[in-house]
Amino acid sequence: MEKKKSNLMTTVLLSILILGAFGLAAYIFIDLKNQIDATFSPISQSNRALSTEVASLLHPTPTVIPDPVTIIRQVQSLARLETIQYTVEKVITAEVNQGVLGPLFGDKLLLVAHGNVIAGIDMNKIQSTDLWLEDDILMARLPEAQVFAATLDNQQSYIYDRTTGLLTKGDPGLETAARQIAEQEIRKAAETDGILALAQQNAEAYLERLFNTLGYLKVEFVK
Repeated sequence: MEKKKSNLMTTVLLSILILGAFGLAAYIFIDLKNQIDATFSPISQSNRALSTEVASLLHPTPTVIPDPVTIIRQVQSLARLETIQYTVEKVITAEVNQGVLGPLFGDKLLLVAHGNVIAGIDMNKIQSTDLWLEDDILMARLPEAQVFAATLDNQQSYIYDRTTGLLTKGDPGLETAARQIAEQEIRKAAETDGILALAQQNAEAYLERLFNTLGYLKVEFVK
C-alpha cells in the first residue's frame, strides 16, 4: 500500500514538473516573440514609410497655387443675341518628320475633337435708323449674323492614336498645334453647313415675336 502511494506521488510530481516545464517554455516563447516584434517593429514602420515616400516620388500629386494678384485688362458690355449652337466632331491628323526618316524621328497623332460653335447677331450694331415705320409695318434692318465662339471641348476631345519614331519621344507641341487647328476646322465646318444663315433666320423669328408683343403686328426685315 505504501509503495502504491509512493508511486502515485512520484507520478503526480512528474506531471507537475512536466506541466511546469511546458508553462515555462511557453512563457519564454511568448516573451521572446514580444522582444522580436519590439525589435523589428520600427524597421517595418521605417520600410512602410520609405515605401510611401518612394510612391510619392514616382507618382507625385501636383500642387496648383494660383497667384493671388488678378489683373482685369478690359471690361466690355455685350448685347449679343445668340440664336444657334452647333456641336461638331472632327478628326484631326497632325504629323512631323514623316519623310524617309519617319520611322526613326517621326511623330503622328489622331485627335478626335469635339467642339461647340455659337452664332447670332450683335444687338449693339443696331442703330435708330435701322427701325422705322411704313404705314402699319415695322421695317427692321438687322446686322449680319456672326460666329461668337468656336471652342474645343477639352473634356470630350481625346488622342485616339499616336505613333512616334524609335529615336524620339515625340514633339511636345504637336498636340497643342492639333487642338488649335481643330478649333479652326470646327468653325469652318459649322460655317460650311450654313450656321450663319440659320442664325439670321432664328434672330428674325425671335425679334418678330418680340416686336409683336410690343404692338407691332406686321414686321418686315430688310437688308
